[in-house]
Amino acid sequence: MTEKFIPNKKVFVFDTNVILHDFKSIFSFEETNIVIPITVLEEVDKFKKGSDTINFNAREFIRELDNLVDNGKDMFSNGAILPNKSKIFVDVNNEEREDFKKIFSGNIPDHKILSSAYNIKCEDFRVVLITKDINMRMKARSLGINTQDYNTDKIEKLSSLFTGIENISGDNAKVYIEELKNNNEIGIKSEHSIYPNTYLCYRVNEEDEAVIGKYKEDSNTIIYVNTDISAYGIKPRNEEQAMALDILLDNSVPLVTVMGKAGTGKTLLALAAALEKRREYRQILLARPIVALSNKDLGFLPGDVNSKLEPYMQPLFDNLSVIQHLHSEDSDESKNIRKMLENEKIVISPLAYIRGRSLNKIYFIVDEAQNLTPHEIKTIITRAGEGTKIVFTGDIHQIDTPYLDERNNGLTYLIDRTKAEVLSGTVTLEKGERSKLAELAANVL
Repeated sequence: MTEKFIPNKKVFVFDTNVILHDFKSIFSFEETNIVIPITVLEEVDKFKKGSDTINFNAREFIRELDNLVDNGKDMFSNGAILPNKSKIFVDVNNEEREDFKKIFSGNIPDHKILSSAYNIKCEDFRVVLITKDINMRMKARSLGINTQDYNTDKIEKLSSLFTGIENISGDNAKVYIEELKNNNEIGIKSEHSIYPNTYLCYRVNEEDEAVIGKYKEDSNTIIYVNTDISAYGIKPRNEEQAMALDILLDNSVPLVTVMGKAGTGKTLLALAAALEKRREYRQILLARPIVALSNKDLGFLPGDVNSKLEPYMQPLFDNLSVIQHLHSEDSDESKNIRKMLENEKIVISPLAYIRGRSLNKIYFIVDEAQNLTPHEIKTIITRAGEGTKIVFTGDIHQIDTPYLDERNNGLTYLIDRTKAEVLSGTVTLEKGERSKLAELAANVL
């Protein structure tokens, strides 16, 4: 196999988790050598059944390789040329070197993948193991193998992540404050660089209450934002929540991300906005990905499917309950919610149960979006039909999915990639509105 490598090019050996994260990952490395150990194929095969994205990626990757074989390409000895001019090989050599056995032994898939990379390295090739597993990277380095994470969908600096809000204070704010108060809309210079739907908070002194404007790129103007608003009985408790509710109610922005730590009110505001806009949509969908505790399969939990899912979905019902309790039992608002639940005009569901649906004229809220991969985010958005608004909420500092972190999760990726789009808006919530004890835990623990 190695004699067929593209000369003077690196050899990238792929771990299973990279394939399951992004089935198109092999196409992200141009004009190089790509090696898939046979153990990776065996591992991928175990994940092909199921409705989760990881299962979808497993099936699609197998199809990609099968298409290469159908086109007469030999990946097992001569290698197959990919459209990006890379050459892909499947390494069927499971033989371990004696010096390798002294360090790693046992019939363990990770060790077989390491052995494949080590064998190639020992033939004096520049080998890089691509894996999202930190421990796997540590093991590889102990063998002198270079490693790297799969960074194609990872932003460079978290500190530069778009928040959707700009603060302007001092003398520069005075002119804008007066103009916004008097005219409700002001034009800005064309060379002024600002992303669409950015919120601008003007205050002369930092302790002053802000006058808020929102930049609309189509008219190149800043429009006044009324912070004295409410949605289905929910009123913003601070300026950030007012901006979030404004973008959630804005019909001209069909793609919204609301990011914030626990207790900032992101999910509650999204649901309140959906209820306020209920007449404009065919259905309200509220969903979240199911990430089992310690990432154990739900099948190991006691009870039927509904009882297994209940703990994960209960926070969404809790938010709906908060809104219901703002209104009396016999009020029109409470009756509307009960009727919408009965008629499935409001549906609260695990995200996997919605896969494959066409989302037409739906207010769709995806909670805990930080636990989704960039590919999952893309898949959801591409299902959106006419008249649909999709809202992603989450906290990038609370990730429960293996191999995702603050820089490569779907929520971070979405905010970074769509910040310059007129159809998209982002608001980051910093101030918690739960109890002082909950705020302490979120900030300190």
